[in-house]
Amino acid sequence: MQNTEHTLFPEFTANFDDFLVTDDGHEIYYEVSGNPDGFPVVFLHGGPGGGCNPNQRRFFDPSFYKIILLDQRGCNRSKPQGSTTNNTTAHLVADLDAIREKLNIDRWLVFGGSWGSTLGLSYALSHPSKVAGLILRGIFLSRPSELNWFLSDIQHFYPDVWYTLESYLPEEKRNNVLAAFNDLIFSDDPTINRPAGVAWNAYESSIMRLLPRAPEPDEHKEPMSQRMIEAAQDVEVSRARVQIHYINSLCFVDGAQVLKDCEALSHIPTTIVQGRYDMVCPPKSAWQLSRAMPHADFHIIPDAGHSAMETGVVSALVGATEQFKRNNA
Repeated sequence: MQNTEHTLFPEFTANFDDFLVTDDGHEIYYEVSGNPDGFPVVFLHGGPGGGCNPNQRRFFDPSFYKIILLDQRGCNRSKPQGSTTNNTTAHLVADLDAIREKLNIDRWLVFGGSWGSTLGLSYALSHPSKVAGLILRGIFLSRPSELNWFLSDIQHFYPDVWYTLESYLPEEKRNNVLAAFNDLIFSDDPTINRPAGVAWNAYESSIMRLLPRAPEPDEHKEPMSQRMIEAAQDVEVSRARVQIHYINSLCFVDGAQVLKDCEALSHIPTTIVQGRYDMVCPPKSAWQLSRAMPHADFHIIPDAGHSAMETGVVSALVGATEQFKRNNA
């Protein structure tokens, strides 16, 4: 990769969006932007439980790439929002390949960060002939050690953030934070699940960056109606429900086995980008993946945390998409 500072491409709109309707009760939102005849790339968002947004298109040159973004089952604009029924990693892998077939794509570049890196690897292991390349960020393999870090050990670095999360709960519930939030967030009562979802998601948001962003001044924010506030809170609940559902089952993957199996992906061009001070997905997993995939370009960003939008991470990711473009022009 050339040693050049890269920034996001200018904003652009989607060409169209649609839903993949499954036979087991889900409607998966996806959008297509960029060059209709370009090289296909699919963006896999994090979470589990997150969703895609317009800025994520901007990692890719729209004159070269046909860019596919999607909201995974239960996430964001996919329906039913927050549904955990028939929602496992195997289902998500099947959805990806169904979207690929629906769009008449033979092979595509797979780009995923955080939980999206897990899903990207799972997809590549299931459909290696359909993957032209992998660009992975903030590696997460959902092993118990990684989940224990996120659900407890992080307090050694962020005691204040952990205290805020823990303090949301009654003292007698604090010995099992995950189970306590599970009960609150899966409550049918919006007065219980909405504030709990906001509190749960705020925890991860607080540890995303090496340096926190300055808060946006209130005068720059559009006023929100009560209906808009409740709709935004329902998105928070759906995100939290899907994430906790996955965490309760180790995200339906055997991370140790994935790491071993990745040795079989040596024919797939791969780039791994990792923030040195990533507190959500610590660098050990990325380093281990780079050892299992020694052909991969491995980039540790010295002044970054977990967010894809930190300057050094953006530069490395856009640099990777530009390198892939040069290799496939």
